[in-house]
Amino acid sequence: MTQGGGFAHPELLVDAAWVEDHGSDANVVVVDCDVEAGYLRGHIPGSVMVPDNYEKNPDTDRVHIMNPDQFAAMCQGLGIGDDSLVITYDNGQSLTAARFWWALNYYGHTNAKVLDGGWRRWIAEGRKVSFDRAHPAAGVKFNPKRDESVMVKADELKAACNMDDAVLWDVRSNGEWDGSNSRGNKRAGHLPGAVHLEWFNVMDRETHRFKSPEEIRKILNEKGITPDKKVFSY
Repeated sequence: MTQGGGFAHPELLVDAAWVEDHGSDANVVVVDCDVEAGYLRGHIPGSVMVPDNYEKNPDTDRVHIMNPDQFAAMCQGLGIGDDSLVITYDNGQSLTAARFWWALNYYGHTNAKVLDGGWRRWIAEGRKVSFDRAHPAAGVKFNPKRDESVMVKADELKAACNMDDAVLWDVRSNGEWDGSNSRGNKRAGHLPGAVHLEWFNVMDRETHRFKSPEEIRKILNEKGITPDKKVFSY
């Protein structure tokens, strides 16, 4: 976000009207990022279903992101090629839609947007619903180009704990933060010096849209998550 006014990059979000008008364009791939049960409840016409909405590598017990070959194969199976404009959405306040958006960016595909408000907005605006499985475009080629700048390594995060110009933002649940819920991890709790603000606090719980830039800025400022800091989230 900018210091004042709107979002610094409003082009990363898209509204339902645009998706309805352009979702069937030849270079556009709309991706439903919910689980299969969600997709089967009805979906945006022409949208494809991501097979793993966390894009985790099965070979590492789903700890790490898919490797380049796995991710490329998944994208090609969805009809996503190097020239595709990808629109992601879900019914969970953009949690998994944003996850897929990030995974695409990690592998060098920056031509992606999140449907602000997701499925809830689509339904609330009375737009058309499909129950048919889409047929992804065949023969597309996705060439992953890993961008390490969007991923922080453990050593970097450890060093950031002692940096005056850094803020560690723990976006997890209260239980994970205070150690009462380990989520199966060997150790519970949080990083020394981290601030806690669960991710959904920047979302409108009723509409599933992002809160206004002014609201988000106020929420972040109160936690010391400010533009002058290097922000490390986990």
